[in-house]
Amino acid sequence: MARARDKLDQLYSNKRWRKVREIVLKRDYYLCQVCKREGRIIEGKTVHHIIELREDESLAYELSNLETVCDACHNRLHPERNGSQPKKKLSKDVIRFYKNEEL
Repeated sequence: MARARDKLDQLYSNKRWRKVREIVLKRDYYLCQVCKREGRIIEGKTVHHIIELREDESLAYELSNLETVCDACHNRLHPERNGSQPKKKLSKDVIRFYKNEEL
């Protein structure tokens, strides 16, 4: 687990990630995309991987796999990080279909 965390820390601190993160935030106008789909306008500052890195590392910098979210939605998307129940796994195809439908 420590190795995985170290690998993530390296990813999130590198120059390429910072650039991609800024592109996503600007693309999404710094608005939480989850809240937006629910009809609310809330500022977002976190860039979320729709398909998690532990499932597919090749999508780490893929813009179509990234969206801006607020802290509340990010916590809902990752309840396992807050000591809650793990989130249900969704098929990658379902996630991709849903994301592409937003375009």
